[in-house]
Amino acid sequence: MLNFFASIGQNFYPYLSEISTALIACFLVMCGGEINRFLRKLLREQNFIVRTLIFIIINAFGYGLLIVKAAPYLSNGLRQMPSSYMAITIIVSFIVVGVWAQKNRQI
Repeated sequence: MLNFFASIGQNFYPYLSEISTALIACFLVMCGGEINRFLRKLLREQNFIVRTLIFIIINAFGYGLLIVKAAPYLSNGLRQMPSSYMAITIIVSFIVVGVWAQKNRQI
């Protein structure tokens, strides 16, 4: 069984950067609602301009920066795993995010 996942993992290596970016983006999509809800509570007393600016900063720059900066670390961590375990980790990670999305009615 590990040989099967090792062969799949070998095919993943050239795409680890994209896979890492996708995993982080999926995680942020799932957490984004909670983060925005927290910010809404925190900023409810602020005026429209301040709330709008903070929304733009967090969503456009904060999430984007997190994706761009965190993806290489995740990619390097996955790259250091044996290919069989890396493949299992990637597949299970996407399944977990998908189940999480289903439970939270995101899909």
